[in-house]
Amino acid sequence: MRIGILGLGRIGAFHAETLSGLDAVESLVVADPFAGAAEAAAERFGAQVVDSPEAVLAAGVDGLVVAAATDAHPALIVAGVEAGVPVFCEKPVARTMADGLTVLKSVADSDVPVQIGYNRRFDAGFVAARAAVQGGELGTLHTIRSTTLDPAPPPAAYIATSGGIFRDCSVHDFDIIRWVTGREVTEVYAVGGNRGADYIEEAGDADTTGAILTLDDGTIAVVSNSRHNARGHDVRMELHGFRDSIAVGLEDKLPLRSVEPGVSFPAGTPHDFFMDRFADAYRAELTAFTEVVAGRRPSPCTIADALEAGWIAEACTLSLHEHRPVTIEEIRTA
Repeated sequence: MRIGILGLGRIGAFHAETLSGLDAVESLVVADPFAGAAEAAAERFGAQVVDSPEAVLAAGVDGLVVAAATDAHPALIVAGVEAGVPVFCEKPVARTMADGLTVLKSVADSDVPVQIGYNRRFDAGFVAARAAVQGGELGTLHTIRSTTLDPAPPPAAYIATSGGIFRDCSVHDFDIIRWVTGREVTEVYAVGGNRGADYIEEAGDADTTGAILTLDDGTIAVVSNSRHNARGHDVRMELHGFRDSIAVGLEDKLPLRSVEPGVSFPAGTPHDFFMDRFADAYRAELTAFTEVVAGRRPSPCTIADALEAGWIAEACTLSLHEHRPVTIEEIRTA
């Protein structure tokens, strides 16, 4: 099949490399506002370079990958759907929930699939955890712990437009908690502070946060996030039930050091970048998209799925600023 890519920055170029290695993909058509980025992709992957999103859609592509800036996501998703081309778009759907809902309504009557990029749904550990929950191996869940710790904060320009740590970083934890458990979040309480880069505080954001989520069956989820984790990129989940407990990310590249006498675990070189931690997941995610394009499976992460994680992020943001519990229903009706 022929896949179009809009946006060839860090993640777009990574997707181009991944797609070029998939057996199902015969050719790529790419466009980026910076000509040098598109030309580099053409040189590396033999991609056809065009000068606009319209030209990509007119080039006979079977699927469209949107890796452009967040503000461009809504228009590009709608353009792809209106052209009858299945769309894969990196999260978020839009910068605001209002704009995300507009996108959802705009494509609601179409049968053209849209897949939003939440790659943890394709990580082998999280897939196994979901299967364990669905299979009843853990018994009734009572506690979940989900962690995303970045080795260093992103630059000031990124922070200024990120929407805040809950919308940009924690949202991955929120999505995977919903996906693994099959439950919805009903209430949140969030705290946060600034322990490092001054520009994050100046932007009105926190660099280290914690959130307590109450799920609709009473399960408690504890989410921990930070922009500062010098040992590496740490993504983990623990699930504790009345029958058993399991962990995702408890492997030799875990960026954590044990000080117990005689313990050599973890023994490997720590993950230091999200593309390292989730390289296999990204490949599985885009492989799934080619199956969506071929009509062999429905979207594994719809716009509606992505917006549910977004509501949790909105609730946590409000909770942090107002120092109080916030229900998801309150946010939806605000």
